Amino acid sequence: MSSTEQHLKRIQNKLQLLLKEHIAVQKENAKLKEDLKDAEQKIVTQQKNMDQLKQQVSILKVTSGDMSAADKKDFEKRINGYLKEIDRCITMLGQ
Repeated sequence: MSSTEQHLKRIQNKLQLLLKEHIAVQKENAKLKEDLKDAEQKIVTQQKNMDQLKQQVSILKVTSGDMSAADKKDFEKRINGYLKEIDRCITMLGQ
């Protein structure tokens, strides 16, 4: 084998190795993207659960009468916000 042929053979071998590594990296990248997507979905689910628990705590505070002055103001603001939203919806339905 001539020197040129040997050099071409080494280049081919290195290219094949590089292609194999590229495919492996692509597979790993796809797996990592899927893992990221799953983790983001879990975060969204946990955020929803946390919001529900916060609402339950607020409801329990209201029903038990253990609200501080700040809690009462916050609760009133939320109720007023809900009422404004309901009024806005009724207005939109009437149009």
